Amino acid sequence: MFLLAVGQERAATVLTHMGPKEVQQIGAAMVELRNITADMVDDVMEKFIASIRNQTALGIDSDEYIRNMLTKALGADKASTVIDRILLGRNSKGLEQLKWMDPRSIADLIRPEHPQIIAIIMALLDSDQAAETLSYLPERMRSDVIMRIATLQGVQPSALMELDDIMDKQLSGNANVKSSTLGGIETAANILNVLDSAIEASIMDQITEANSELGQKIQDKMFVFEDLARIDDRGIQTLLREVSTDSLLLALRGADDEMKQKIFGNMSRRAAEMLRDDLEAAAPARLSEVEAAQKDILSIARRLADAGEIQLGGGDELI
Repeated sequence: MFLLAVGQERAATVLTHMGPKEVQQIGAAMVELRNITADMVDDVMEKFIASIRNQTALGIDSDEYIRNMLTKALGADKASTVIDRILLGRNSKGLEQLKWMDPRSIADLIRPEHPQIIAIIMALLDSDQAAETLSYLPERMRSDVIMRIATLQGVQPSALMELDDIMDKQLSGNANVKSSTLGGIETAANILNVLDSAIEASIMDQITEANSELGQKIQDKMFVFEDLARIDDRGIQTLLREVSTDSLLLALRGADDEMKQKIFGNMSRRAAEMLRDDLEAAAPARLSEVEAAQKDILSIARRLADAGEIQLGGGDELI
């Protein structure tokens, strides 16, 4: 609503400072806005002015400051990947442009490359974008790429610079990149979590056949729909606020009783009764549709977890 109110030129300038996912989400929200009143716009503007008055003009421009701050907040292991992704996204041109491309185009671009190069590029993408890109690659390549992502422990600065230069030449960017800690078991698991269930199962079978230990490690990191039952009640309530009723109704058709009770227990009594009635009266749905709805909810859960709003797995025990 704010961007609609400030005019096209100002809104366009603001959007240039955002990532592709943010632009897509905001654009989708703008399209859905209807019946905006003058009072609504005034309220948004007042909130914006009140918020901006609390901002300062501190010009901190120090990578070292950012590294230290995030390391203290997240710990060295978690911070390293986050820091490198931030700095890489800021400085990289060729590789960063990939995030704005549709997955089919990315697949067409990287298909001729060596599987190790493909693995590095996929590790740089968001999990959902990487998963869809993987689905457009030849089936024989998929398990190899995932295994390489899972065993990827780091990339030398010179290698990333060379890779960025390759993308630069193909996409008209500039090569200027920091070293980055990419890949790993969790990255591979996140990509598989977003894939279509049939493709995911096929890839996991091939990985397990080739390397059973690696396959088990990836499987242990994968988060499935039933795992949502381990989220604490406050987290479930936060998640339910982000999930549409239609999507929840479809997803619960394939859920076990524990998962259903977890959901019902975190809704109002009336809402829970209505959902139960809708589930009983609902017509049969295709398994692929149910799995797609579950994956959509899992994506929302991971987004909330990344933002620190919920903890997957229920968090630490209280002593």
